[in-house]
Amino acid sequence: MYSLVLITAANKKEAERIAKKLIQDKLAACVSIVSGVESLFWWQGKVDRAKETLLIVKSRKEKFAKIVKSVKARHSYTVPEIIAIPLTNGFKPYLKWIDDSIG
Repeated sequence: MYSLVLITAANKKEAERIAKKLIQDKLAACVSIVSGVESLFWWQGKVDRAKETLLIVKSRKEKFAKIVKSVKARHSYTVPEIIAIPLTNGFKPYLKWIDDSIG
């Protein structure tokens, strides 16, 4: 099964470092980096706000544990957002490309 993994990073430099390693280690076929994300969230008992960079990782479900390990090793947050959304359908040639890219 395929999945999209959403990860927020503190800035573009951190996002690029995480993305590059995921690609190099064949944990992701593609990582889209979206700058300019503004997040509001609960942290340590109060509402906080941060400008972040979003990574959209295209991968397979079975790679998730290794993605988490890789991200945690490179991420500046104590509790980074790393969430997977299952893909229930997709353009068959694109899904094949994911398979071919990450093995």
